[in-house]
Formats: sequence, structure tokens, C-alpha cells
Amino acid sequence: MHLHIIGICGTFMGSLALLARELGHQVSGSDANVYPPMSTQLAEAGITLMEGYRAGNLSGAVDLVIVGNALSRGNPEVEALLDSGMRYTSGAQWLADHVLPGRKVIAVAGTHGKTTTASLLAWLLESAGHSPGFLIGGVPRNFGVSARLGDSESPFVVEADEYDTAFFDKRSKFVHYRPTIAVLNNLEFDHADIFPDLAAIERQFHHLVRTVPSQGRLLVADQQPALERVLGMGVWSPIEHFGSLDASHWQLRLERPDGSRFQVVHHGDEHTEDGVVEWTLTGEHNARNALAALAAAHHCGVDLPRACASLSRFQTPRRRQEVRGEVRGVQVIDDFAHHPTAIAATLQGLRAATTKGRLLAVIEPRSNTMRLGALRERLNKSVAEADAVFWFQPAGLDWSMESLVAEQEGQAQLFNNIDALVEAVIDQASPQDRIVVMSNGGFEGVHERLLNALTAKE
Repeated sequence: MHLHIIGICGTFMGSLALLARELGHQVSGSDANVYPPMSTQLAEAGITLMEGYRAGNLSGAVDLVIVGNALSRGNPEVEALLDSGMRYTSGAQWLADHVLPGRKVIAVAGTHGKTTTASLLAWLLESAGHSPGFLIGGVPRNFGVSARLGDSESPFVVEADEYDTAFFDKRSKFVHYRPTIAVLNNLEFDHADIFPDLAAIERQFHHLVRTVPSQGRLLVADQQPALERVLGMGVWSPIEHFGSLDASHWQLRLERPDGSRFQVVHHGDEHTEDGVVEWTLTGEHNARNALAALAAAHHCGVDLPRACASLSRFQTPRRRQEVRGEVRGVQVIDDFAHHPTAIAATLQGLRAATTKGRLLAVIEPRSNTMRLGALRERLNKSVAEADAVFWFQPAGLDWSMESLVAEQEGQAQLFNNIDALVEAVIDQASPQDRIVVMSNGGFEGVHERLLNALTAKE
């Protein structure tokens, strides 16, 4: 079967394309924004990419069109699809129909940490001798791909996004997945372009809770008021909490402030067990992500001490505190953080692990929520741990960042030109400094530009 995917370079749709290819389908796709790492792995899989949306992309013997949720009415390729009468579906529905049936599905949901937690879980299962399938909104470096079918007898890990499914299906994508185990990592307001308030997102999370069977499991982060409100709407499955509270089934105890070593304690029905994790990641938020993954893996039969030990070999997914290079003792780190909470957590983790040198933050607020300015009043506090902040104002931002920068009293600078931004960062960077770049887009290749500029400065 020939599948054509509109919006193929999105993290979810690109991963879906890999699964379709692995199932033996011919796959093509189109997108307006083609950039690594997704474009690279699609090309390596032999998938035909067409840049730009146009009616001609649908020519040929296409059997089914899968439409990404970034596409709306008025898009020329969408309009041509509707006029043609061709069969079409959403990515989440295709996954539910063709990949997930018969599998033990583990859905990882939450405002933050989905990609890292799903990658951790897939790695824990793999290390324990399973061959899990997975679809993750990033590229786990332990696997080198963002999706694979795995063994049909092994669990399937899916990053469960609350964003809507398609222009013709406004439910959250995760309601299609019907998981046996659902991880609810955290919940706060995001996606201001489609949700009017937090209560609307809570309702969607409850739709996910409703799909978990009575013999399944809900793994829920503690100290999350929004998640407790979700559970208050009704629960039909066993619940286990994880976090730092003594009453939680799974407890996290930091042994180092930067989160690079921590103890895990599990209070089971009949006995208590524990383990110690020592790894390369930093930040309490990442330790909590690991705790969630350990709890889910345990319910798939993975021994806790063995699982803890395997995390020492875990590599962060691409674009999650990924060190892109080091020149003259200056590190350039890439991170996907784009929400104030995630920005703050990333900087806090790096600050705790930075014993020498300064922490320079380069940030592009380009998500739909940031473009609308819904959380802009929280941005200044989110960068408190940085020694200097270089803000980039992308085209299409609905508000001016000048007042934001003015409030930071010389700590911050604002740019709308990448070359000028790179020059300013390089002027300040000194040996042992860390430059952390945070954006959920390509950011005009600023990481390589910074590394090249550092090299040229030698």
C-alpha cells in the first residue's frame, strides 16, 4: 500500500512514517519545514520527501493519505485531498488501527518530559531483554531512530500527546491509544492555541484515564494538583503515585543536588525494595522522569536493581540536554525546552552541575503558546539560574519582548537577527562556560553557527 503523509517532518508523523515503512508500505510525504534530525532519518529510511504543500504531491497511485495535526483547511494540499475524494485518516487513528492492536501499550503523558520518559522506558525494557516497540517524539540515542515495531509480544511505548488529532478530529491524540499502563507525569497549562484554559486540558486527560482498563495501571506524579483534579473526575484502574512524598508508592531521594545520583524506593504490596541510579543526566526533573519509567518497567516484569543499573548507559534523546560540541572549553548544549517550567528545570539542573564557568542561555520562544504570549509573565523567573540570557524574537510573535528584556536589568539581550545573536554570545563566552540553546524548532541552525564561530575565534 502507498501511504502519503502530509506534514511528515513533525516528530509524531515522521515516526509514524518509519513504522509504516517497517510494515512494508511505500511511504511518501510532504512538509513545509524540513530539517534534521527528522528529515535525516526519513531520508535514510528511503522515504520520499516533498518540500512544500501542493496538489501535485497527491499524484500517483496513493492508497491512503495520513494528515498531520499541523494542517488546516485552506492548505492547498488539504484542499486538493478533500476535492479528490481520496481516503484519508489521522496519524493517531492509523497508529491505533494498524500498530497497537494486540500490544501491551504504555502511554507516557504530561506537559513536560514525555520524550525523555518514553525513551527511558524503552531503554529499560530493551536492557531487560525485551524488544519493545515505540513511537517517541524525538530520537532516543540508544536506538538511533524515533520509532520501531519491535517484537509483537513485547510492550509498545508511545509518547502520548494531548494536542489535538487533526483538523477533522479535535480530540487529543492520546485518546486513540487505549493503553494498559498510562504514565501521567505532570499537567499545567499549554497549547494556548487550542485550549482556552487548564480545565479543558484536564478534561482531555480524563478522557485518557477513561480508556485504561480496570486491570491496567495509572502511574501518577505526586504533588500535581491538576492531575488530582483529573483523578477526581473518576477512576476505574489501580493508581500508583510516584515522586518525593513519603506516602507515594515510588519515592525519589536525591543523593546529589544535581540529580546525577539518586535512590529509588518502591513500597510494594508485600515488601519494600530499593535501588540506586548514577547517570550522566542532571536535574531533579530528569530524576523524576526516570522514576516514572522505572515504575512502568517494573509492571512489565523488569527487576528494579537491574533497571537502575541500566540507566548508567542511558543516552539523552536528541535535543534533550544534548551536548552538540565543545570548542575552547565552551560547551554548546541543545535542549527542547520551550515552556517556562521546562526552561527553569533545564537551567536548574545545569546550574547544579556547573561547578566552574557561567551558564549562558539562548532562547527562542516559538511554540504556539509562546507566540500568543499566554505565559510570557513567567519567562523572567524561568531564567533566574542563567548568568546571561540571549532572547531571539522569531517572526510572527504576537507580542514584543522588549519589556521582558528591560525587566532583566542587563542580564538579558534581545535579537531578531541570528548572526548578531551569535556574535554577542561568542563575545561573552569563555572557557568552562556552557551555552544552552532552548527552542522547539530548528532555530536557523544556531547550534552549528555557535560552534563554527567558536572555532573561528581560536
